[in-house]
Amino acid sequence: MSNDGVNAGRRRFLVAATSVVGAAGAVGAAVPFVGSWFPSAKAKAAGAAVKVNVGKIEPGQQMIAEWRGQPVFIVRRTEEILGNLVKVEGGLADPESKASTQPTYVDPEVRSIKPEILVLVGICTHLGCSPSFRPEVAPVDLGAEWVGGYFCPCHGSRYDLAGRVYKSQPAPLNLPVPPHSYESDDVIVIGVDQEKA
Repeated sequence: MSNDGVNAGRRRFLVAATSVVGAAGAVGAAVPFVGSWFPSAKAKAAGAAVKVNVGKIEPGQQMIAEWRGQPVFIVRRTEEILGNLVKVEGGLADPESKASTQPTYVDPEVRSIKPEILVLVGICTHLGCSPSFRPEVAPVDLGAEWVGGYFCPCHGSRYDLAGRVYKSQPAPLNLPVPPHSYESDDVIVIGVDQEKA
C-alpha cells in the first residue's frame, strides 16, 4: 500500500479534532466525579453548629435541640438536682466520667461548663435508643431511690441528671457531652468548643 493518496493535512485535522472531543469528554466526566468528593449543602447544614436559647428553659425542665441529626438534651438544673448528684455517686459505674466522651473543658463532677445547664447527646450508649427525661423523685415505676435522671425504655438503662450511668445497667458508658460553648449567658452554640469560641 502506498501513501500517495493520503492527505496529511486532513489526517492532522482529524487527530486534533478527535483529541479535543476526547479531552472535552474526559473533563465532562471528571467534573461531577471530583464534585462528589465535597459535601453537599444539605450535608454541611446537618453538621453545622446550632445556636440554642437556654434562657427560655425553666428550672428543672428540659428542651431538646437537634445537632447532626441527633437529639441534644439541655436541662436547667436546680440546686436540689445538683445536690442529688453527689448522693448517687456510689451507685454510678463511672462517677468521675473517666471513660466518657466529653470535652476537656467540662467539669467532670457536674459534666457541664455551668453547673445549672446540662448539655447531653440524647442517645443511649447501649443500643442507640433515646432515654426519657424523668426528673421526678421516687416515682412508683423507678423506685424510692430514684432522685431524677434519664431512663432508657428500650432496655432499662438508668442515668442520673449529669448523664452518668448507674452500675449494672445495659449501657456501658455515660451519655456523651457534645462540644459546646456560650455565646452569651442565654445562648449556647452546640458544635463549637468553648476553647475555640
